[in-house]
Amino acid sequence: MTTVGAFGAGTPRVKQDDDERWWFVVDPILIACALFITMLGIVLVFSATRGPATELDPADTSFLERQAFFAVVGVGLAFGAALIDIRRVRRAIPLAYVALIVLLVGVLVLGVDRNGARAWYRVAGFTFQPSEPGKLVLIIALAAVLAASAVTVGRLLVTLAVAGLPILMILLQPDMGTVLVYMVVVAAMIMMSEVRARVIVLLSIIGLTAVIGVFQSDLLADYQQNRLTVFLLDDAAVEDLPLAVRRVAYNAEQSQIAIGNGGISGQGLFEGTQTASDLVPFQETDWIFSVAGEELGFRGAGVLLAVYALLVFRMWRIAVRATDQFDRLLTVGVMAMFLFQIFQSTGMAMGMMPVTGIPLPMVSYGGSSMITSLVAIGLVLGVHRRRFDYTERH
Repeated sequence: MTTVGAFGAGTPRVKQDDDERWWFVVDPILIACALFITMLGIVLVFSATRGPATELDPADTSFLERQAFFAVVGVGLAFGAALIDIRRVRRAIPLAYVALIVLLVGVLVLGVDRNGARAWYRVAGFTFQPSEPGKLVLIIALAAVLAASAVTVGRLLVTLAVAGLPILMILLQPDMGTVLVYMVVVAAMIMMSEVRARVIVLLSIIGLTAVIGVFQSDLLADYQQNRLTVFLLDDAAVEDLPLAVRRVAYNAEQSQIAIGNGGISGQGLFEGTQTASDLVPFQETDWIFSVAGEELGFRGAGVLLAVYALLVFRMWRIAVRATDQFDRLLTVGVMAMFLFQIFQSTGMAMGMMPVTGIPLPMVSYGGSSMITSLVAIGLVLGVHRRRFDYTERH
């Protein structure tokens, strides 16, 4: 490889040798991490949903089959995302953003209610959560707005408006967990853009004030606010809370028991007592890390977290080496999305974070989350590939 130019603070622009082809320019470590996590997630979902698996009641493979199908579709779309011409994506993002807003408004009327939130469409036996692919739409939209040598106040206001509308729609569902993901993504992308430090401080104050205002408003019901703070309460305080909140506290307690049962080496795959007894509600989705903790133990769950850490590190490495500010911000947005969801989902399962419905990327059961996560990986791989493009992008 030969360096033919520079970007930003000394970032090299790389040109291919004539005997190379751009479709071989990949990050094998990032791909291997994503595939490992995805395959492990399929196994954990099967363990969480297989049931007692006796001669009279055989193992349920329906969740396994659907999760594997979602993974195959996601890998195919990720491959397409890695190869797509990013200029076409940027031209299509206004239409995609409008479509996202329409879907978010429509789900408030036509969506199905699950766990107190109207956030899903049900179509032909499958559910679809528009706020999941909406994360990628928002990341690309913000990258396009913030990809400037100097972010002016006007451009920053546009950024906040673009992010604020879908966040408000999701808040009305209400789905506080997804709102938190969106807010973290927006904050990370603004901080990594060419914006002055004092503006970031001002925005932080405004953001903190907004969060306090949401908690003091009627946007969140009392039981939803209690869900976010129940992990801080002792057993006596929980007893005084409404039944819906006590159930949330029960879920968190059972998850911690399951992880504790795993010890160092785990009880063995498909051998977890809490998991097999289905004592952790929604253990295939929000609480999937409890299955890893019980059956794989500290070692196995630690390996999963180590692979996640390597995945995030590779994203950061790609962001640092990106030859284009748009690509850099896109990668930072995806990295922030993954990092917060991993931290929040695993922390919730261990009783260290608020109880929110945030899936563990590529592990929790669900097509919307799986496909979104894999397509996000594909977009980051596309950023890595474009370091080796022959031509400048506009």
